[in-house]
Amino acid sequence: MAELTAYQDAPYAAAYLADVERVRTAEAAAVPGSTALAEAVAVNLHKLLAYKDEYEVARLSLGIEDEVRERFGEGARFSWKLHPPVLRALGMQRKITLGPWFSPAFRTLYAMRRVRGTRLDVFGYAHVRRVERALIAEYRQAIDEQLARLAPGTLTRAVEIAGLPDRIRGYEQVKLDSVDTFRQRLSELR
Repeated sequence: MAELTAYQDAPYAAAYLADVERVRTAEAAAVPGSTALAEAVAVNLHKLLAYKDEYEVARLSLGIEDEVRERFGEGARFSWKLHPPVLRALGMQRKITLGPWFSPAFRTLYAMRRVRGTRLDVFGYAHVRRVERALIAEYRQAIDEQLARLAPGTLTRAVEIAGLPDRIRGYEQVKLDSVDTFRQRLSELR
């Protein structure tokens, strides 16, 4: 809950908790004593909800800054090496180095997380961001389908479907390729 609240906000985290609780309740009724499905949904829905976009990179970068200062003192020097998708799209082939002077931009970007997924989300128009958001709805639908027919004999398949997001790795095209693999396997299991 705390991670998803920091990622987006309390209602976002509450919706996640409600989904996990709904699965836990259905699993307890259909397969008493089992928690495998609820645990798989808890881990994998979180993974899909907390995708690493520009706002999350800003939040994580600010956390690293605090950690470096706490561990090595106020005089510690550090920098971030990033390869922003917008610069990559413009043809830049290498990472850029950003120092502590960039912290205000990270703070601003993190504060803008509330526009994530809205029309004001300039980063959200990228193909990979649209796919990441669509995956959340696809996953919830797949889980709902499994809950509708959950029984001791269908639990193993439901848990496998719930664990499929764990196969999604990487950034940009690598991620898109692994999403294709996810969707193909989901189709097979359905």
